[in-house]
Amino acid sequence: MLQPSLMAFAVDWSREMMFLICAVIGGAVISIQTLLLLLGFGGLDDLDGVTDGHIELEGSESAFGFLSVRAVAAFLTFFGLAGWGATSAGWALGPTIGVSLAAGLAIMLVVVYILSLQKRLYSEGNLHPERIVGETAKVYLRIPAVGKGKITVSIQGRSEQYDASSAAGAEVEIPTGAEVRIVRMITPGSFEVEAL
Repeated sequence: MLQPSLMAFAVDWSREMMFLICAVIGGAVISIQTLLLLLGFGGLDDLDGVTDGHIELEGSESAFGFLSVRAVAAFLTFFGLAGWGATSAGWALGPTIGVSLAAGLAIMLVVVYILSLQKRLYSEGNLHPERIVGETAKVYLRIPAVGKGKITVSIQGRSEQYDASSAAGAEVEIPTGAEVRIVRMITPGSFEVEAL
């Protein structure tokens, strides 16, 4: 039978080892993710799986930020490091677990906050021409009564040119430089307009 001091050492060592394993697993995941990100394989944070691999941190889906691989790995790392440090310092089990959970949850909140800031920086580069219906545009190349011309319109913060034809029933040409209202989209690159 083990002596009490030897048994206490074995319990402390196994507790210390458990915390160390948590820290190593979390740190390994963070290291692998960082390496993959440096090699161009970003967006591998797939436990959140809310939409298309991107983290959704706004509105009702904000809880899914806590389930991201980065947040869970950060929790494990700091939970393990704090627990390992407290066990090495000779703390009792209760305070050790309390400090470990506090450290893990604190870093998890920090990671989720940073990821929410990153999400706000995300910008879709695709143009959605249907959004300009009802907007005003300027005629770039005259629009004949029958046939097509070109308009210039501001869409998603940039200036774009599209083919344009007069609205049904219009019998006059719209000159270059005139302002028009976009009535409807004929195709993604062509619109029907009316003179203002």
